[in-house]
Amino acid sequence: MKIISIVGARPQFIKAAAVARAIPEGHFLIHTGQHYDANMSDIFFEEMEIPKPKYNLGIGGCPQAAMTGRIMEALEEILVQEKPDTVIVYGDTNSTMAGALVASKLHTPIAHVEAGLRSFNRKMPEEINRVVTDHVSNLLFAPTQAAIDNLKNEGITKGVHLVGDVMYDTTLFYKKKMRPPKVKLPKEFYLCTIHRQENTDDIEKLKSIFAALRELPDQIILPLHPRTRKMLQNIDTQGLTLIEPVGYFEMLYLLENCKAVLTDSGGLQKESYFFGKPLLILREETEWIELIQCKVAHIVRNDPIDIQSKFKQIQALGRFPANLYGQGNASNLIAKYICG
Repeated sequence: MKIISIVGARPQFIKAAAVARAIPEGHFLIHTGQHYDANMSDIFFEEMEIPKPKYNLGIGGCPQAAMTGRIMEALEEILVQEKPDTVIVYGDTNSTMAGALVASKLHTPIAHVEAGLRSFNRKMPEEINRVVTDHVSNLLFAPTQAAIDNLKNEGITKGVHLVGDVMYDTTLFYKKKMRPPKVKLPKEFYLCTIHRQENTDDIEKLKSIFAALRELPDQIILPLHPRTRKMLQNIDTQGLTLIEPVGYFEMLYLLENCKAVLTDSGGLQKESYFFGKPLLILREETEWIELIQCKVAHIVRNDPIDIQSKFKQIQALGRFPANLYGQGNASNLIAKYICG
């Protein structure tokens, strides 16, 4: 049996690490190159001992339509040559949708890991990628019951399985390897990441977020995504500790030791929960609605007053609810459904 995982961005490397351990035979990776910065890509394969991709397309750093088209063109040639039994795609990136569309047109079965998530905001490129991918997939691995319900509401019930979240598998497996980043950390700090286009491409919104961050107590540690770094020339970052992107084990250390998390990342929202950290979501909505329903996270917009107000609320959080994302065996369940 031949199985191909298509990955291209940091969260997908983390998810694929768990699945690769569960399907060690006949399974290889194609890296599209969507995250082309070495700190965002190469280091993950090295640290997490993910099998080196059989193909690296090197497609990154171009507009979305061009990127998606180039990935599809390259993938079609490879899939025709390799003739896989199943193609696995992860999450909601351009690489995800491109892989799903190519496999679908070649009549190759598609497995979507992290199926059924919805923000219900079609202005987000990620939302379009999710919806399209789910509607052409044959196996849909949902991390939560809410995701199952979303798929059912869209008429998708065949091939749907509730498996839990593979990122929880990965966190449990690698937590013992976490280490501090090569920067001096204050005794108490908050962890922040910002990379979504809805924030980075709107300079006024980005200025408002940073204005709020500067007013928060204690130190903010902010690993900078390359997209965010490009936008900071005219933004006051005084008092914030901006660092280079960190490896997965360093990020686990920051999560373990921070007081709270502020992020627009989908993956980091869940990881904050895994570590029992209060969370502010720097977006208009979230696909991880159970975090809001359980009151361990709050959505904040780009208004400094709203951010500061919600920040006070998360400081008063008590105990976290029982596990929302499975039992840490999602990857084994996925392997069972794919391999039989």
